[in-house]
Amino acid sequence: MNRPRTRAAGALALLLACGASFAQAPAAAPAAQDDRAQRIDAYLRSIYPAQEPGAAVIVVDDGQVVLREGYGLANVELGVPIAPDMVFRIGSVTKQFTAVAALLLVQEGKLAFDDEITKFLPDYPTHGKKITVEHLLTHTSGIKSYTGLPEWLAKRREDLTLEQLIGLFEDQPMDFAPGEKWLYNNSGYVLLGAVLEKASGQSYEELLRSRIFAPLGMQRTGYGHTAPILPGRVAGYQRRQAGWENAPFLSMTQPYAAGALVSTVDDLARWNAALDGAKLLPPPLLARAMTGYALPDGKPTGYGYGWGVGDWRGHHFVEHGGGIDGFQSYVLREPRAGLFVAVLSNALGREPDPDTVATKVALLALGESIEDPPVVKLAPEVLDRYTGVYRIDETTTRVVTREGDRLFTQRTGGEKLEALPLAESEFFYRDSLERASFRRDAAGKVTGMVLHRRQGGDEEAVKTDEAPPAKRVAVRVEPAVLASYVGEYELFPGFTIVVTQEGVKLFAQATGQPRFELFAESETKFFLDVVDAQVDFVRDPAGAVTGLVLHQGGRDVAGKKIK
Repeated sequence: MNRPRTRAAGALALLLACGASFAQAPAAAPAAQDDRAQRIDAYLRSIYPAQEPGAAVIVVDDGQVVLREGYGLANVELGVPIAPDMVFRIGSVTKQFTAVAALLLVQEGKLAFDDEITKFLPDYPTHGKKITVEHLLTHTSGIKSYTGLPEWLAKRREDLTLEQLIGLFEDQPMDFAPGEKWLYNNSGYVLLGAVLEKASGQSYEELLRSRIFAPLGMQRTGYGHTAPILPGRVAGYQRRQAGWENAPFLSMTQPYAAGALVSTVDDLARWNAALDGAKLLPPPLLARAMTGYALPDGKPTGYGYGWGVGDWRGHHFVEHGGGIDGFQSYVLREPRAGLFVAVLSNALGREPDPDTVATKVALLALGESIEDPPVVKLAPEVLDRYTGVYRIDETTTRVVTREGDRLFTQRTGGEKLEALPLAESEFFYRDSLERASFRRDAAGKVTGMVLHRRQGGDEEAVKTDEAPPAKRVAVRVEPAVLASYVGEYELFPGFTIVVTQEGVKLFAQATGQPRFELFAESETKFFLDVVDAQVDFVRDPAGAVTGLVLHQGGRDVAGKKIK
């Protein structure tokens, strides 16, 4: 359950009927557009191998289907290919349906944006703060997101009532005062689902079914319960060191209104057409949902009500992604161009992510290039002007370093990435949609760095006089000691770190992520060179290795050795 990338879980029951593959769908594209379809198809086939988990993709341009295709396998064990009418979990793409359900109730006078949530949930502890429906819609409530709580990680397999789910986070201290900041928040959408039930008198599931899915003919969209037989349901997979494996179990009582829906690319295209055709909401109300919310100080958040919004490379994108055990998804609208793209994948851990795939597919549909630009050669002394520590906020920095004639940037808790020169003060990242530029004052001194992100707006950082972190020095550890660390460590159900050894080298691979080398700082402390993280191994009094602790992004997560 994540934001348009980045970084949930529900209840009740629905047996979905098998609908027509694309009844009353947009018309097929004319022959003149075939070259676009061919370019998009060639790109997608280069990403999703035929014998691995893959994706279903649809591209619709002004009501005409440019491409509608499946890539890879829906079931690896049985060798069943993905068809475009198959059903996927869509994770946080759920949020736009939750938001529209709220707008329907606003239109009927059953709900107001400035209603305090205690009007519907009188027992919810607001810590003396005024938390409104709009705060929930826009991720500005300050409520702590339950999917980031260590205590939630151990409960992912448990069936919880809505009250129990809310109980996981309701007594947590708030991250900030409501409306003060923006922080992506699954708890907010869980509470929004509870508010919708109180305001409508229907369950969340029934509200969406009766008010959205049934009227629009979205026969293969609904709450993603695991028990019912659902024709066309795709299996979810995640990448591990040895290859792909079945995704771990997640109780679907967990995502609820933040991420519990299943759908198809066909139904999502119907959904998009209905929004464009004002079949559910009048244009002014829908426009409010698809307009970025601004904080009281005027700072844009790049997020409306259930949609991320922003301008990039001359285009206006309205979009959202979803990530949930074994699945990743992305839907993207370019309303000015009449373009819609949906990518539903059952391959968690595959790069590029569906957000990058969807954006590149959109660019191809718009007739643009997706190739990396040529690299400009810059002298080391020019690169040195940019090295240093750039502060983003009180807890986050981006460190810029030079290694020979190459420049690297690394955000706190993040991956170390090479920044390739596009011009003297402009850089790009290979196979990425992000760009970076450096600011100078009137005297030519470098004063800041701007990361031009595809989503969420530009991220500004001010250059400081802070000393960069001391470069960590790796020490040699005896192979026999390294061998004692080899094994599998469970950080929470369904998420492990597998540690392997190759001679005098130690490697770690987290569920659904690439394998990275661990470098020894001492006999028990190891660090990663490409990611800002550290791993400490734990021994019992007898000297046996019993676990590890992962330190990353200000969090310390313990894992028990299980193999």
